[in-house]
Amino acid sequence: MLCADREKPMIARITRFRVRPGKVEEFTATAESLMATMGKLDGFRLLLLLQGEDPDGRDAISISVWDSAEHLKSVENDQMYYAGLKTLMGCCESFSPMHQHEVLKSIFTNP
Repeated sequence: MLCADREKPMIARITRFRVRPGKVEEFTATAESLMATMGKLDGFRLLLLLQGEDPDGRDAISISVWDSAEHLKSVENDQMYYAGLKTLMGCCESFSPMHQHEVLKSIFTNP
């Protein structure tokens, strides 16, 4: 279990995507591949990929959680991460800017 009551707050990055028609499966497969890369990055804690409420399943939200803002910033220099992200965004007709938020409280448990 990991609980966010620390001196340095964890950071969450939130991005919204609108997937191109017929690209939902490719988007999901690319996201799965990107998750494997992210799991190897220093300071990475969690990635949630959420499907929106729209009936065609083309809206998605990603939430990644990092140990610190410094860890998240270090990802900006990782070529494998950005190559995967570029492929992921290639499946999209639009995506929002990536927003950072401090994690005020959290609890992650192992099933």
